[in-house]
Amino acid sequence: MVFSKKDRAGTKIRGKSRSLAPVCFREVSMRLFAGLSAAAFGGALLVSAVSAQEVQERTIRWGHLNNTDHPVSFGVKKFAEILLAKSGGKLQVREFASSQLGNELQQQSALRGGTQEMLSASTTSLATVVPEFGLLDFPFIVSTTDQADALVQGAFGKAMIEVLPQRGLIGLGYWGLGFRNVTNSKHPIAKLEDFSGLKLRVIPNPVYLESFSAFKANPIPMAFGELYSALETRTVDGQENPYTVILSNKFYEVQKYVSATGHTFTENIILVSKIFWDKLSPAEQRMMHEAYAESRDYQKEQTRLQTEKALSELQAKGMQYNPVAPEELERMRKAAQPVVDKISASLRPETVKLFNEELDRIRKQTK
Repeated sequence: MVFSKKDRAGTKIRGKSRSLAPVCFREVSMRLFAGLSAAAFGGALLVSAVSAQEVQERTIRWGHLNNTDHPVSFGVKKFAEILLAKSGGKLQVREFASSQLGNELQQQSALRGGTQEMLSASTTSLATVVPEFGLLDFPFIVSTTDQADALVQGAFGKAMIEVLPQRGLIGLGYWGLGFRNVTNSKHPIAKLEDFSGLKLRVIPNPVYLESFSAFKANPIPMAFGELYSALETRTVDGQENPYTVILSNKFYEVQKYVSATGHTFTENIILVSKIFWDKLSPAEQRMMHEAYAESRDYQKEQTRLQTEKALSELQAKGMQYNPVAPEELERMRKAAQPVVDKISASLRPETVKLFNEELDRIRKQTK
């Protein structure tokens, strides 16, 4: 708009001067705002149209064996919350806790067959399809949570995830669940000899079976869903799990002693069915990766908090706790070393080499 000299100076009305400039400025502003609003609205429609094509309404069934008061369940809920927000409410996670969809091996098979979308399971269960995951189960390989975290977040953990698509699975990443400790109904485990003759339920995995055999225990492979009943009926004398699992599953009702053996650190891996994954758009896949990345620290903190709380609660509920002296833990490590050597020799040499190199690097950094 062009203003004349008289317009800029104003006009005389009843002896007073009235400026026209503000009126014209408001007019221009309103026109400009209307134009910008139309453009923004059009852009929003365009973004909405793209999103509608790239993000579809989906229900994702996520199974795991833990109860809903466990840090794994807290992590699932946080992941679901983040994914729902990112997808505008279209990607919804439905949690199936407490082995509702079967044990870990059954759920793993369901993912590979495309009848279930997601699973958080121990890396131990994956050793049946990728034997090298069993390396993470070697006893006494890490002594702190930071070491355990560095191992799976580093080159070794990434290399293991990269082989999963060949097995019909996609790995988003890992959640650490804590060190495993032995409970039993007979006596405290304070030294290596205290394992002798104990019937201990272990994960159906060669590393666990052979390690506890080396301790002179009587390891009995058993699905987790059968464990409470087996402890209650004294079919087995004891078991080994992180404190959070012991508390959540009320093993204190059927076990007397809890000993801080800390023999292995349990990692969960967040798995997606490759059949389902391949149906997702790149935008949806990106949202899944981001939801894992953004929920990981929350789940890690929940594990730390719940682990500290769990041991105190187990003692408050009547379990007798005992630490294990470092020299006795070293004796246990040495007893299991032949098992480590034997199983290492049966695995892919390049993977074992990477694993050992990463362990050396991590131990040096965390001394």
